[in-house]
Amino acid sequence: CPCPLPSGDTALSRLVRRLLSARRSLDLCLFSFSSPQLARAVQLLHRRGVRVRLVTDAQYMGLHGSQIGRLRHAGIQVRHDQHSGYMHHKFAIVDRRMLITGSLNWTTQAIQSNRENVLVVEDADYVKAFQDEFERIWEEYNPANYSFF
Repeated sequence: CPCPLPSGDTALSRLVRRLLSARRSLDLCLFSFSSPQLARAVQLLHRRGVRVRLVTDAQYMGLHGSQIGRLRHAGIQVRHDQHSGYMHHKFAIVDRRMLITGSLNWTTQAIQSNRENVLVVEDADYVKAFQDEFERIWEEYNPANYSFF
């Protein structure tokens, strides 16, 4: 997709600027991810040498328009759930110091048409709670831990 990064002062451009402030790490825990603009921002960070890790829902990662395959192909580490129920979180942690969370699925539909909320927090206690949850899920969804029999 030749979709450029958003410019001007829109909700999407403010979100992208927060993401692009990452210098060391970006941890993403997202139910659905089909926004080409947000995917381009994540790929740009990866190319800059930022460690990007993504946890997503297995059922939604394969849907038409999902950016997960494109991100995996770019070399970004992706893990997904292995059980019934949805991995329904929607949060990002930038450099272990900034939490971005809310109802927003990272989809074009949500960005352009839905009523959504996004909260950006730099409070260390909140960031730590979400980082701990990310690390717990990241390890739980480690393919080395899967049981096939």
